[in-house]
Amino acid sequence: MINDWNIIIGIEIHAQVKSKSKLFSPSATDFGSSPNTQVSLIDAALPGMLPVINRYCVEQAVRSGIGLNAKINEKSIFDRKNYFYQDLPQGYQISQYKDPIVGEGYIDIETENSQKRIGIERLHLEQDAGKSLHDQDPKYTFVDLNRSGIALMEIVSRPDMNSPEEAVNYVRKVRSILRYLDTCDGNMEQGSLRADVNVSVNKEGEALGTRCEIKNLNSFKHISSAILFEAKRQINLKETNKTVDQETRLYDINSGETRSMRSKEDAHDYRYFPDPDLLPLILDKEWIQTIRENIPELPDDKKERLIKEYSLSNYDAEIIVSDKTTSEYFEKVVKGRTPKLVTTWVTGELFSVLNKKNISIQDSPVSANMMGELIDNIENGKISNRLAKDIFEEMCRTGRDPNLIIEEKGLSQISDEGEIEKLVDEILKSNPENIEKYRKGKTKLLGFFVGEVMKLSKGKANPGTLNKLLKKKLDN
Repeated sequence: MINDWNIIIGIEIHAQVKSKSKLFSPSATDFGSSPNTQVSLIDAALPGMLPVINRYCVEQAVRSGIGLNAKINEKSIFDRKNYFYQDLPQGYQISQYKDPIVGEGYIDIETENSQKRIGIERLHLEQDAGKSLHDQDPKYTFVDLNRSGIALMEIVSRPDMNSPEEAVNYVRKVRSILRYLDTCDGNMEQGSLRADVNVSVNKEGEALGTRCEIKNLNSFKHISSAILFEAKRQINLKETNKTVDQETRLYDINSGETRSMRSKEDAHDYRYFPDPDLLPLILDKEWIQTIRENIPELPDDKKERLIKEYSLSNYDAEIIVSDKTTSEYFEKVVKGRTPKLVTTWVTGELFSVLNKKNISIQDSPVSANMMGELIDNIENGKISNRLAKDIFEEMCRTGRDPNLIIEEKGLSQISDEGEIEKLVDEILKSNPENIEKYRKGKTKLLGFFVGEVMKLSKGKANPGTLNKLLKKKLDN
């Protein structure tokens, strides 16, 4: 809500199906290949070429629908969506309209204080268009058809979101589910997952406002910024008695503004009709059930299990399960170890390093096994938590095993009480004035003595034993 205005948001997510070949042709789908090297006669729309449905892409769509708590339609129909664009060689897109492969579903997202259920209207399969290249020549636009025919799942939400934060959480959650299912890699930078966001504003009790669609948003930051700008733009128009036109807009990442692209089309503008080259898609009930029975553990179920099994907080569990690779990393490390300590190191120390380096956990310089070994050394008292941070820093820098670092640098924790007592006595002997101050009531000086002994031991003195000995000697 902005200045007593409600924001109404609906999102269309375009998720590239994780498949080695395209929706209707055997062409490869590798990212980054040289232009027009992955184009079959079908993709190029040569006359007489007929599409053949990719069974695996259909299966991936069904898996995705099940993961989105949606109805799987046993009968669906492919339609021709007619429009002209230079990178659409057929002059139409093969998509689904009235009879999609997946019907209504929902997902639950985290909000500031609770959960919110976001309705999903449909998921349908369609082929992607090619790519226009505008920066290769000052006079000409070139066309790369490598993407032409790649299988997309368009996931259409209900207009159930009311803030940029909810919209981002929704896209994050859908992306996470698809990655758990392994039906889409979710790589937004490469265009494997992108969002079209519909935004309108109204005041409480008023009819829904005119919506504008913002196309091809490929980062969470851009989704949030585009919604915020667009909502403010529409509010300003309404507050100055101007009209909000229904249109398609683009988000300019340099200015942080949306700008008009074209007037918004309605369904009738595309002249949908069933594709005469493709029969209706009929799915066997038993086949659907087999897919359903082989669905892996999804984020919500995993979150519930982690909370129950490891006594994690709702917040920590949500962070861990939000990414499949992170959850797998955590579960490798936590096995047989103290969950709270593991959570602190994974979501605290490790995440801090990954964020600084701007890398994902897949590229972590510290493997799950190495992290487990480090935590083992903390738990068995071989190293202190403070020393562990220094060792972890070197592990991140060099990729070396913690046990080798501890051995080579002689960093094993001093736990022998007699040895620590000698260090304590040395520090106390050289600080008679502070002893007197401590005994007169300045008990915070205990931290000073602890620090001095730690310096003398090069951080290796066992903190528990050290504190016990110091208090015993200072209080007597």
